[in-house]
Amino acid sequence: MVRVKEAIVVEGRYDKNTLSQVVDAVILETAGFGIFKDEERLHLLRRLAQERGLIVLTDSDGAGFVIRNYLKGAVDPSQVKHAYIPDRPGKEKRKRKPGKEGKLGVEGMSPQVLVEALRRGGATFLGEAEAPSTRRPVTKADLFSAGLSGTPEASSRRAALLKALDLPERLSPNDMLEVLNALYGYEGLVELGLLGKREELE
Repeated sequence: MVRVKEAIVVEGRYDKNTLSQVVDAVILETAGFGIFKDEERLHLLRRLAQERGLIVLTDSDGAGFVIRNYLKGAVDPSQVKHAYIPDRPGKEKRKRKPGKEGKLGVEGMSPQVLVEALRRGGATFLGEAEAPSTRRPVTKADLFSAGLSGTPEASSRRAALLKALDLPERLSPNDMLEVLNALYGYEGLVELGLLGKREELE
């Protein structure tokens, strides 16, 4: 069990049950799309974000990204961190058949994957010293140089990069940039052979 300073918001009660067996933190649910009409819950999320920070941990399917994007616009972005689970095909044990996109959600992830997702998302693990980052960030110019933006093939290149890094396929280019900087930085991606000049990647 790890202790996390920030409050964590997930989609539903099964996600919360799974996460609460792994993480000691305030965990709240959006009740799926219920958050769109629940002003009281949204007010609570804003208050928690202001007081201790908020981590959004939704499924990697379309519905999860709709909820995540809604919260991006509803809560002060400077107080919110985003943790992403990888795309994994399968179905949760309690379900008779897989979801529409055939992907496992938060409740289907192993404890190790959940902790790693939170760590990658920048969660503050209580009891661990936080070292200052000295990494050079990835820039939009780097993505352009690598052919990951500004070309007809950019979309397929980004999809290949996300797959290689075990990140959700639905990340927008801006979200991808944010996640790449949170996880790797420029040098980390160069070391992995995943970022360089366009001709080097071909």
